[in-house]
Amino acid sequence: MNLLFDQNLSPRLVDRLEDPYPGSVHVAEVGLGRALDREIWEYAREHGLAVVTKDADFGELSTLHGFPPNVVWIRRGNCTTQNIEDLLRRREDAVKQLRNDEETGVIELY
Repeated sequence: MNLLFDQNLSPRLVDRLEDPYPGSVHVAEVGLGRALDREIWEYAREHGLAVVTKDADFGELSTLHGFPPNVVWIRRGNCTTQNIEDLLRRREDAVKQLRNDEETGVIELY
C-alpha cells in the first residue's frame, strides 16, 4: 500500500519506510504542504494512496464521505519520527490489509 504522509509527520518517513511502503510520498513532495485537509483527501483518493496522519479530521472525512482513501491515524501524542517509523513497521500487516477491507476505512495505531 502506498502512503501519503500528512504535514504533521516528518518527510523523512518516506525514505525511512521505503522498504515496506514503496511509492509513498509526503504532502510537501506533491505540492500539498499547505493544503486543506479536503485537498489532501482528494489527492489521496485520486492517486490510490492511504493518508497517514495524526489529525482526527481525516477520520471524520472518512465517516462523512466513505473511502477510499483509507486513513492510518497515528493516535500518539508527542513522539519521535523513530517512534512512528517503528509503529508503522510493527503494524505493516494491518496497514496493508486495510486496502482490501471493504468495511474499514480508518485504522488507528497506538
